[in-house]
Amino acid sequence: MYIALVWVCAVLLDRVFGEATRWHPLVGFGNIAKRIENTLNTGDAKLLRLRGVIAWSVAVLPWIILVWVLGHYLSSYAEFVRFVFDCGVLYWAIGWRSLCEHIRPIGSALAEGNIEQARLKISYIVSRDTTELDADQVLAAGLETTLENSSDALFASLIWFALAGPTGVVLHRLANTLDAMWGYKNHRYRYFGWWAARSDDVLNFIPAQLTALGFSVFGLSARGFRCWFGQGWRWKSINAGSVMASGAGALNITLGGAASYHGETVLRAPLGGGAKPRAEDLERSITLINRLLVVWIVIAVIIGGLL
Repeated sequence: MYIALVWVCAVLLDRVFGEATRWHPLVGFGNIAKRIENTLNTGDAKLLRLRGVIAWSVAVLPWIILVWVLGHYLSSYAEFVRFVFDCGVLYWAIGWRSLCEHIRPIGSALAEGNIEQARLKISYIVSRDTTELDADQVLAAGLETTLENSSDALFASLIWFALAGPTGVVLHRLANTLDAMWGYKNHRYRYFGWWAARSDDVLNFIPAQLTALGFSVFGLSARGFRCWFGQGWRWKSINAGSVMASGAGALNITLGGAASYHGETVLRAPLGGGAKPRAEDLERSITLINRLLVVWIVIAVIIGGLL
């Protein structure tokens, strides 16, 4: 029951307050990570993999140790203080309201036929090139990032709290942040960012598959299961592919296809199946995720009551 209570508290805090607007801990962490990278991402390519592992460790491990020590101390001090600490850490890691606040204006701009505004809004939350996107491509990008980030910014944090408490939450969130910063297969990060990408893949595997399972079951569409295994597991990233394919299948829409990254067009396999997405599908995807969130909380309450 304790896990369910922390989940509910953190989700409510996120729903009411959203992310910190003036200063967020991940912004400070990102600045530290940039300094570490500038120091270590140099030299012989043969050593860059090792340097990447060292950089990741220097950036992440001190915070993991700090959170573990604080959690251990507070556990022996007062139950309520520990509860507040756990809720605060999980709230810090969740970014669901922020994602919704970025996604909904895209749907509004598309509904109004304002493609320039839609391109601007989508550019804030995706890494692909957006200046030449048409309305269908903007919509597809918005749906893909909504589905994928429901795992990264919401469900994975809940799962890692259940598995390893606040220490697990911080480990996952920092690893996910470094993957977003370093996990690219370009000239700068191909070797240095290898460990950041692999560690995030490992840490996100179970949450991504559980999210895909939830979309497939509670999306009320058998297509979700077929897309999850038939398409998601063949995607370039099994984690992102599983979540996007099952979500698209549950919504009966088709995603994937060509996308441009850093001036290079990438031909991606289709995900999901069914109709071409419409602007209202952005809100449908949010509804699907909220439905799954409620189900997860109910399941956590039931399990907590039985244990």
